[in-house]
Amino acid sequence: MMHSTKQRLIDAGLSMLLEQGYNDLGIQALLTATSTPKGSFYHHFKDKEDFALQVIDAYMAQVHEGLDACLLERDRPPLARVRRFFEMTQQKYREDGYMGCLLGGLGQELSGVSEVFRRKIEACFSGIAERLGACLDEARQRGDIPAECDVRQMAELLVDCWEGAALRSRLRRDPESLNAMLDFYIRSVAAG
Repeated sequence: MMHSTKQRLIDAGLSMLLEQGYNDLGIQALLTATSTPKGSFYHHFKDKEDFALQVIDAYMAQVHEGLDACLLERDRPPLARVRRFFEMTQQKYREDGYMGCLLGGLGQELSGVSEVFRRKIEACFSGIAERLGACLDEARQRGDIPAECDVRQMAELLVDCWEGAALRSRLRRDPESLNAMLDFYIRSVAAG
């Protein structure tokens, strides 16, 4: 069980990192927003980088919960489960005011200047693609997508396309890019 102060900081940090990005996130603003003394922050985190990496871990725990809730739902066909995951993700984006994906935002901001963040975020995207690939493999085995498809490559492409659509959705504050991308992808893989 995570300490309540640490959890409060991570929850607020997730929201603030989505809105402001890493470079514009001030530790003092975070402490003020959470009514947390500076010493408590440094009790739980070595520095701002450590904090942001732990926020990413917490974000990924939420992503994996969503993946489990959708991809392990055996009463739905595999492609419907994949679609359901992205529909749930889109709903979360809507609730957050179309701020998009934390990984995408931080990846764009930091991947060129921080090897630590570049590796961490790439590993997160790869983990998501791996989970999606397993579900797409199930679809291939059922004959829902062509047998010769490289499901890992298809899963990587899905993550790439989604992240691009998430950026456009954030820019437009509108879900249409996400809907169009998802419709196109599912139609294309099912058609073979």
